[in-house]
Amino acid sequence: MKWLLGGLVVVVVLVLALVGVSYLALKRPDIPYADLAAVYESPASRYVDLPDGVRMHYRIEGRAAEAPTLLLIHGFSASLHTWEPWVERLGDAYRIISLDLPGHGLTSAPDGYAASIEAFRDEVHAFTQAIGLEHFALAGSSMGGNVSWEYALAYPEQVGALILVDASGWEETRASLAQDPPVFKLLRDPNIGPILRDLDNTAPIRQGLQASFANAALVDDAMVRRYADLARAPGHRDILLQMTIGFRARNYATAERLAPLAGTPVLILHGDEDRLVPLEHGQQFHAAIAGSQIVIFPNTGHIPQEERQDESAAAVRAFLSPLHAAITTPTPTMCALPGGRC
Repeated sequence: MKWLLGGLVVVVVLVLALVGVSYLALKRPDIPYADLAAVYESPASRYVDLPDGVRMHYRIEGRAAEAPTLLLIHGFSASLHTWEPWVERLGDAYRIISLDLPGHGLTSAPDGYAASIEAFRDEVHAFTQAIGLEHFALAGSSMGGNVSWEYALAYPEQVGALILVDASGWEETRASLAQDPPVFKLLRDPNIGPILRDLDNTAPIRQGLQASFANAALVDDAMVRRYADLARAPGHRDILLQMTIGFRARNYATAERLAPLAGTPVLILHGDEDRLVPLEHGQQFHAAIAGSQIVIFPNTGHIPQEERQDESAAAVRAFLSPLHAAITTPTPTMCALPGGRC
């Protein structure tokens, strides 16, 4: 009996040692912002320091300051890079401003930053105040769509038009949650998520991205590498984990909450094969917001601005064309230091 017990102890020790070695082998350190900027900045990159210590990375592209403005908010774990197809296709008619939310892209946040949809909404407002942006069309993808409709409710005087791209915000149903990729379910587990946070997440990121497209072949190594690299910016993994574990703790959309948006021009874009935010939710936004328009893209997943680049940009152009006066800010004060602090 003693030898059996001793052998069991040895096996347990060996297993724990193997787990420990594997964890250390898969653990990935932060990547300094300077190193990430060297790869992922563009000539249009700018930074502005906000009052709460956030240093926000953004780009101003397209037409000059007097043009109608389109402000773009990316989704969870993404970055302003997701909007590059729209910048290319709409920049001839609009001044396009895209930004990275805290915990995303090249935007840095102070230690202990408390992330939430409302916090992101308020960061976007602080950003518009910092750069003197008064009137604009606001577009948000996925979680960024949730931030965008919350922003339009809070600051309706600024938002001349609202575009919701596969936007989140409605309470999830059991059926829609069952379709989530396994990696999202693991990360949402409060016991498993913190363990996975610091590991090499390249494979799960690839899986999650492939689930975001109807055509998984659109996910290439460069895309996966960008998501994986930017997630390793200092502090980003803590913020992403906060949002992942607390994804159900939000002020959900309801018909009553959204009713004030009836006076705002609203365009809803949604992929019919979205496995992350089901088409049903896009249809709920359309039903709840009187006067809204909806465009459903066939054979399209969660990110139509990337998967249906021409069609989605054309839908935005057609929607915004008669609204230019409402989304133009006269001669705003913009940060003039690309790659530097304002």
